[in-house]
Amino acid sequence: MSEKELLYLEDALQHEQFLRTQCTDCAAKLQDPELKNFVSGMAQTHTEIFKTLYNTL
Repeated sequence: MSEKELLYLEDALQHEQFLRTQCTDCAAKLQDPELKNFVSGMAQTHTEIFKTLYNTL
């Protein structure tokens, strides 16, 4: 893998980690159970994307 590709993956991993954190924090503050479950699902999706990208390395 080229250095440019590795830098791209590093950047993508950081973005996924940030998005997961944002979703988790937001879900913790929500009162509506349906909305909370939806946002928690988004956090899980970002966790799965992070794992997929990480396994590419």
